[in-house]
Formats: sequence, C-alpha cells, structure tokens
Amino acid sequence: MSGSLWLKPPRTETPLPAIPRPRGEDDTVRAPAGGDLAADPLDELARRLDGFVAAAVHPDEIAAILESDGMTDEHIRLIYGRADSFSLAEDLYARVERRHPEPAAPSGGAWYGELAGCLLRGLVFTLPGLAYVLAAPLLAGAHGRFGLPAGTVPLLAGAVTGWMWNQALSHRAYTWLGLGDRPAAARALLTGAPAGALAGTAAALATAAPGETPAAVFAAGQSLYLAAATVLLVLGRERALLGALLPLTGALPALRWDLPDALRAALLLASLAASVALAAPALRPGLRRSAAGRGGPPRSASLPYGFFGLGSGLLVLHAGVGDTPVGGAGAVIALTLSMGPAEWLLHRFRGESLTRLRTLSTAREFRRAVTGTLVLCLGGYLTVLLALTLTAALAWPGAPWPTLPRLLTLLLIGTVLWLGLLLQAFGAVLSAATVCLLAAAAQTVEPVAGPLATGGAAAVLAALTCALLVRPTAHRA
Repeated sequence: MSGSLWLKPPRTETPLPAIPRPRGEDDTVRAPAGGDLAADPLDELARRLDGFVAAAVHPDEIAAILESDGMTDEHIRLIYGRADSFSLAEDLYARVERRHPEPAAPSGGAWYGELAGCLLRGLVFTLPGLAYVLAAPLLAGAHGRFGLPAGTVPLLAGAVTGWMWNQALSHRAYTWLGLGDRPAAARALLTGAPAGALAGTAAALATAAPGETPAAVFAAGQSLYLAAATVLLVLGRERALLGALLPLTGALPALRWDLPDALRAALLLASLAASVALAAPALRPGLRRSAAGRGGPPRSASLPYGFFGLGSGLLVLHAGVGDTPVGGAGAVIALTLSMGPAEWLLHRFRGESLTRLRTLSTAREFRRAVTGTLVLCLGGYLTVLLALTLTAALAWPGAPWPTLPRLLTLLLIGTVLWLGLLLQAFGAVLSAATVCLLAAAAQTVEPVAGPLATGGAAAVLAALTCALLVRPTAHRA
C-alpha cells in the first residue's frame, strides 16, 4: 500500500458570459431615419458590456468575452471600425471607468473547514505507509537487485503503475463530477479501478524474480488498495477510508517490538478488506444503464494527469532513497503528510487571487499581489515540510538527523511537487508532467545528479508559474 496517492480535482472552466443584447436586436448597423447622424456602435457595445468591462483588470479579459460571443475580426472591422478583438477591447477598457465589486466575505469557518478536510486527506495519504512496517518481516528474503532490498523491484513496479493509472482515472471521474454527472463518474471508476488493480498486479508479477513471490503478492494487495482508495477519495469518502486504515496503526508497536507474523498478516488483510468493502457500495450508481454518460471528455485528456502522477511518484521514491532505510522512510512520510497542508495552501492561493482580481484596478497591481501571494504560499508549504521532516527524525527510533544536503534536496522536491500541483490546478498539467518526468528520469539515470535535476525542475516550474498566473485571464474561471 502506498500513501502517495495525490488525487485532486481538475480545474473546470466556467463559460465566459454572453454579451447581453436587447430583445430582438442584433449588431447590424442601420441607417438612421430622417438623416440624423448614426450613433457610434462602440458606445452601444460599451453600454451593454459596462459591468464586465468595469470589473476587468486587463483588456485581454474583455477580448476573451468578445471572442466567446462569436465576434470575428471581419465583423469587428465592419461594425466597429477596429482591426481585431484586442483593439476593440483596448478601446472599451479605456472608455469605461474601473469599478470593482466588493468581494463577498467568507464565512467564519471557511478556511478552518478546508484546512480540516485537507489535513484529513494528508493523513489518509500517509497511513498506508505503515503497511510496509507491518509487512517488512514477511517480505524478507535473499539479496535484491540493483543494490536494493529483496522484493523492492516488484513493489516499485506495482506502485508506480498504480500511481500513473489512478491519477489519470481520478481526473476522468472528477471531470464527470464537474459536469454534474455523478453516475457517469461512478461508471468510470467501476470500469477503471479494477483495470488499474490488474495492471499494477501484472507489473509486479512481471518484474518479480525467483524468491520475490511474497513481495509480488503484497504488491497485488497494494494495487487493489490503490484502486479502492481512488474510488473513496474521488467520491468524497475520506472518513470512510480513514476508518479502513485504522488497523494499520497496529504497526506502531512494531516499531519497537516484534509482532507475530500471523498478527501482521491479519492487520494487513483487515485494512485491505475494509477498503474494498467500503468502495464497492460507492460504485453502485455506476451500474445503472444511464450511467454510461454521453458526450463526455475524451480519454486522451486524462493522459497528462497520469504522466504527472508517474513523474511525481518517481520523485518521491528518489526522496526515499536515503543514506539509511529509516532516513529515507522519514522523508517519504514528511512528503506524504505535507500533501494535506499543500492542498489547503493551493486553495488559499486560489481564493486570495480571486479576491485581488475583484479589488485591484490595474494589471500591474495584480501581478505584484499574485506574486507576493505565491511566494507566501510556497514558503508556507516548505516551512511545513521542513517541520515535518525534523519531527519525523525526532520521533522515529534510530532515525538519523537529516544532513543539510538531504534537507535541501527534499525541499527542492517539495517545491517541484507544489508548483506542479498548482500548474495542474490551472490546466497546465502537460508542462508540469513533462518537467517532473524529465527530473525523475535524470535522477534514475544518474542518481548523483539528483539535486541538480530537481533544482533545475524547480526553477523551470517557478518560471512557468510566474508567466501563467500573473495574467488576470488565468484566474477568470
């Protein structure tokens, strides 16, 4: 079982508002009766779009509204005498005075409620890691391959396959949920989750060497758990998943004392069985005939999310390759636990940016405010990650104190993951996935180049984030 299953709903775009028109009226210019001078059609358009134009922070927002309404450049040249939608938008922006509505005050417990939910998700991401503590004596065997402990290769093969598959599957299901079709989302999970479990099992069995059968069996259970956890997380059943994971807390005594093998196996099977038993009823709406969905998103749209899951998962695995197994495990625990606060800070960045969009009157002010919010949120996440890393080193028996180079590498990986999730939330998932995959591939080929690869990836993602998110149009959703 793995705690690195980071399932997040994709950002769904809200259509831009249509330009209001008086009933029965179109944009055709008619000659005035009685020889009067014709009214400037731009004045009429400015009157119609007054509310939208007054709230715009940049002319590009107005151009997007014009284009969404179907105004072609030829139409704009004929009716309004401007070269294109951007020229027309600039004239409208200059003609209408800025007026920004006061943002609605959030409810008193809004941030607290979001934080509690995100922390809960961080906990259910982390608890599955205790399964490895319980299973360690059961998986012990001869020397492994590539300098790794016995059974590591099939375990990694199954886990990475599951991360990639389930990240893509969760995106597709979340997209159906965004369209308001919960039965179709359940249908996608009903067909995709078992297929993901089979794919992870097949990858583990295909890479298992003689003597690694126990590890392959554990990897099969891990794949089944990942499928069940995907269903529960996507459908908002985090508390149910937390209950299913409670048997794994029996691993805490195993950190100091030996437990009977039968007890270890029973705790693992109890948690796995509970996860599957809770996920199965949640899929019941997908059995209806009407659950197939019509005109849904293309499956290819979910592929970049799968690649991002693969790249981010590999980076976490590299973070777990420490000077000692305990030190590496502490890094992975810190990263997985930090995903809860990371998710809350993503929500916070989104909320603060929308507030600035409604209250600031110029694009320059907006760029400065969003950049400051980005620095604060990223700095807050890295502070949490550092605190969790040091806490894990203090709490884990026999754990070494992390060295400065390892801390720096871990913080760079955290930067890559948080910025990648932020770009994913704003629809730039392909860029984030490409950067993460390249960094993970560089570390796989040349482990010594790990800090350089992650540092370069962090710099590229930071540049992409600043280029995308300082534009007001990126936040109009």
